[in-house]
Amino acid sequence: MDDMKASERMQIPRQDMPEQNPKARARNFEEVPLGLTDELAKLEAQRCLKCVNPQCITGCPVQVPIQEFIKLIEDGDVIGAARKIKEVNALPAVCGRVCPQEVQCEGKCILGKKGKPVAIGNLERYCADYERNQEIQYVECPSTTGKKVAVIGSGPSGLTVARDLIALGYRVEIFEAFHRPGGVLVYGIPEFRLPKRIVQAEIDFLKSQGVIIHLDSVIGQIRTVKELLDEDGFSAVYLGVGAGLPWFLNVPGENLKGVFSANEYLTRTNLMRAYKFPEYDTPILFGNRVTVVGGGNVAMDAARTAMRLGAKSVNIVYRRSEEELPARRAEVHHAKQEGIIFNLLCNPTRLEGDEKGWVQRMQCIKMKLGEPDESGRRSPIPIEGSEFYIPTDLVVVSIGTSANPLIPSTLQPDLQLNKNGYIVTDEFGRTSIPRVYAGGDIVTGSATVISAMGAGRKAAQAIHEDITGGACVEEE
Repeated sequence: MDDMKASERMQIPRQDMPEQNPKARARNFEEVPLGLTDELAKLEAQRCLKCVNPQCITGCPVQVPIQEFIKLIEDGDVIGAARKIKEVNALPAVCGRVCPQEVQCEGKCILGKKGKPVAIGNLERYCADYERNQEIQYVECPSTTGKKVAVIGSGPSGLTVARDLIALGYRVEIFEAFHRPGGVLVYGIPEFRLPKRIVQAEIDFLKSQGVIIHLDSVIGQIRTVKELLDEDGFSAVYLGVGAGLPWFLNVPGENLKGVFSANEYLTRTNLMRAYKFPEYDTPILFGNRVTVVGGGNVAMDAARTAMRLGAKSVNIVYRRSEEELPARRAEVHHAKQEGIIFNLLCNPTRLEGDEKGWVQRMQCIKMKLGEPDESGRRSPIPIEGSEFYIPTDLVVVSIGTSANPLIPSTLQPDLQLNKNGYIVTDEFGRTSIPRVYAGGDIVTGSATVISAMGAGRKAAQAIHEDITGGACVEEE
């Protein structure tokens, strides 16, 4: 297809991925996008202009060779495309589903300047799924350095560190607190957006390469970081434990029954399979009139989960306008299609309950936007006298999280933290303690899967350079 002219490629429309019908999917936990067919994928790959100076790769935190893998798809070598991605990305099937491509790789695509960019994320998902369905057997990477590294947490950043270091000849052992590996990928993101079998397949690939995963292992309790280094023979420890301590509203009535953090609500539903109760013995409240507070991807996940659990109505309450919603546009679009009600420019002021202590309604106040705050978004200002009520029997609070202090507390006073309790590192994840590295949400606060993976790649480079006596050079 190299003989196709750029003008011919630009005439091909973007190939939309087929999806479940909104009314049907709003009541099931099956994946919403159905994936590209072989024909659609090849046609979409032909839209790539083969730019001399491709900008798409600059938008990718892990620097996937986008132009190269898309050409392989166009040429019919889909397995080769998947392996090209895996040279730098340990989780292509995951990233193809949950990455915010619209503001990263696709946001840099030259086609997007006058039309729709190449569907890079959909193509990444396509070739990763294609490879997985072939059930290809992989050969374990032998340990050649004689060194071993401990990774605390099996979320996106921890898995990325493990993948990069196992390929460099290290013995890598992951310590995961939960009974299943995957971190936020399994406890936070719902089945309909990221099926657990997809995450497990990516993890199985890493295990086939020799990565060892210890489950139900809470570092900070069963072992300390210092014991791993000084007694257990690890040359380095990487902290990729995320930031899962939920924030609450701090309004009257928040201690009523029927009020959840999004963390608990989604963990019960996703990791512990409450949506399959009683097949899985994890109880959960099935609200009829559910209210979710927040406007990020987690809030969208909670709201869409509540609808699938049988709610008659689901309201999202967010204190800014739709333009300021931090959730991906695709997630907002899907939520609206599924009947989620958006109450924008309003904020909860109190929760009220019945005589038995169950939440019954939420008092809100209308807001207006003032001057931009520290984040650059316009600050919401209450409108005096504009209070109103939303009837609700289940409230899910999704306004953010902070760092869990368990591991940092065991490393004090040596581990430097910032004022918000996050670990302070250099550009490559080095902490204030020698041989201890960190990355992902425990350093940056809540961010995207792919940004955590980018941090993991840099930390793996630093670990390797430090152990071998080299030095990391900051990329241009």
